[in-house]
Amino acid sequence: MDFSFIDFSFLDVLDIILVAALLYYIYKLLKGTVAINIFIGIAFIFIIWKITQALHMEMLSGILGYLLSGGVIALIIVFQQEIRKFLLMIGTTNFSARSGFLNQLKFLKSEITSEMDTETIINSCLQLSKTKTGALIVIERTNNLDFLVNTGDAMNALLNQAIIQSIFYKNSPLHDGATIIRDNYIIATRVILPISDNTQIPSRFGLRHRAAIGVTEKTDAICLCVSEETGEISYIKDGGFVLYESTDALLKRVQEDTMA
Repeated sequence: MDFSFIDFSFLDVLDIILVAALLYYIYKLLKGTVAINIFIGIAFIFIIWKITQALHMEMLSGILGYLLSGGVIALIIVFQQEIRKFLLMIGTTNFSARSGFLNQLKFLKSEITSEMDTETIINSCLQLSKTKTGALIVIERTNNLDFLVNTGDAMNALLNQAIIQSIFYKNSPLHDGATIIRDNYIIATRVILPISDNTQIPSRFGLRHRAAIGVTEKTDAICLCVSEETGEISYIKDGGFVLYESTDALLKRVQEDTMA
């Protein structure tokens, strides 16, 4: 069969690869959020628009075209947090801080790094919960958190339950602020996090919870917060929080999100 009429060059292949990579990053950014449903709806309308253009259905393609072009401002408002995360992910990429180019391709993280020791993190939180010791642990995912590390005290300690408990011990000079974990290493303590200005946060939540919500609104990091008043463990992701009574359910959720 003769396919000589198809004009397919190297640049076309490169174009397809780059578009696929962009869509994958957008999916990773929106996965697990309400915005993913909006994105799927927009993608569906865009596909229909392209089909109607190819079939020369002028009226329908014109309507869909105006709908897509006129909704740019609305999309910026709807995806404000996601756009911020995407730009932050690009802007905080630090090639000199990693040993090799592949380590910057964070979507290959599960293939090039060891599995996160989530059991140690959860067990540490459980022990802190029993003594009602306040704690705020930030687990880095795709977005580089070096811009936050610089606000605290740098550390390069292998993840260990005793170290985590000693950091948040009430008389410890390191307990104030957040602790950041990256690739099974505690990389910083006493980190200052951005406080959320969300007015929907329950008034019973203090600065620790507001800081956890704030950093997850601006990055794709996940946080574990132990209340010093009640000992409850909160799981915070994408600006939302869940209180887990089941240790197994919490462990499973953290494992899934750190592997994603």
